[in-house]
Amino acid sequence: MDKEVGFMNRPPVLDGSNYDYWKPRMVSFLKSIDIKVWKAVLKGWTHPVIMGEYNQPKNVLKPEVDWKQEEDKLALANSKAFNAIFNGIDKNIFRLVNTCEVAKDLWEILRTTHKGTSKVKMSRLQLLTTQFENLWMKEDESIHEFHMNVLEIANASSALGEKIPESKLVRKMLRSLPRIFDMKVIVIVIEESQDINHLKLDELVGSLQTFELSIKGRSKLENKTITFEAISDDEAKEYNSRTRIKLANAIAQLNRQVRKVMGYSRGKEP
Repeated sequence: MDKEVGFMNRPPVLDGSNYDYWKPRMVSFLKSIDIKVWKAVLKGWTHPVIMGEYNQPKNVLKPEVDWKQEEDKLALANSKAFNAIFNGIDKNIFRLVNTCEVAKDLWEILRTTHKGTSKVKMSRLQLLTTQFENLWMKEDESIHEFHMNVLEIANASSALGEKIPESKLVRKMLRSLPRIFDMKVIVIVIEESQDINHLKLDELVGSLQTFELSIKGRSKLENKTITFEAISDDEAKEYNSRTRIKLANAIAQLNRQVRKVMGYSRGKEP
C-alpha cells in the first residue's frame, strides 16, 4: 500500500530557475520509489546485447523477450527513474532532453545545463561569496526573514560543493544586525561564549527572535506615549519599567542560551 501511495505522489517540477531546490527533492523522490531506481541514475543503464562465442558481447541488441530476470530488473529501474525525472521538468526543459533514453544521461544533461562547467561553477561561487559579504539585515526586516536570506545563500553554495561553516553563518548573523538591536546582545554573545565556533545557528536565531519581541514591545510603548497624550506620567513610568525588565530578561535568556550551547553547567560559572 505504501509503495502504491508513493507512485501516486507527483515529483517536484524543475522550471529552469529552481535547480538547487529541485535536485535534493528529486533525489529523495527517486529513492522513495526504490533504491534501485536511484542507482539507475548513478550507474546508468545499457541495453542488453546478444552474447557470442566465449561469452563475448556482440554488437546486436537482445530482444526484450529474451532478457533475463536481472536484466528486466535493471531496465525497470531505469524506466522508473526516467519516468519520474521526465514528469519532474516543465515543457521548456523537456526540449533539452527529449531525445534521451537513459535516466543517467537525462540527469547529467540537467546537471550540466544548470550547474555549468567548472569555470562557470567557480564564477557562481564567487558571486555567492560577494552576495554573502554584502548581505545586511534591513531595519524593517525580521530575524526570521534575514535568517532565511542567509540560508538561501548557504544552501546555494553547498549545492555547488562549497559548504559555508556554521560558525561563519553565526558570525554573519551577529555582525549584520541593524542599529535597532541593542549592542549588549553582541557583547554578551562574544564575551560569554569562549568558543563561538560551537554556537549553533538555530539556537542563536531563537534567542535573537525572543530579544526581537522585546524590542517591538519597547517600540509600542514609544508609539503609545506619542499617540496618546492623555497617558499619565505614572502609567508611562510603569510601562517603561516593565519594558526594561522584559529587555533585561531577554538579554539574560540569550546569555543562558549561549552558556547552554557552550556546555556550561546550570548554576555554575565557567
